[in-house]
Amino acid sequence: MTLTSNQSVGAWGEVFGDRVIATAILDRLLHHTVTMNIRGNPLRLKDKLKAGLVRLHEDNTSQPGRET
Repeated sequence: MTLTSNQSVGAWGEVFGDRVIATAILDRLLHHTVTMNIRGNPLRLKDKLKAGLVRLHEDNTSQPGRET
């Protein structure tokens, strides 16, 4: 099973609205797992860049709705 998220594990308490529930979910998901942290722009961003819907700043973050 592969799960992906654009939020760090530490932010899941905010995502679920409850740190206790997030901790319980993560405890069950992460037991005997291998985790990978993949950095970089999402592949879906490539088409948006081509269409001029977003542009990248120098720090490599996207700005929605801004033309190139």
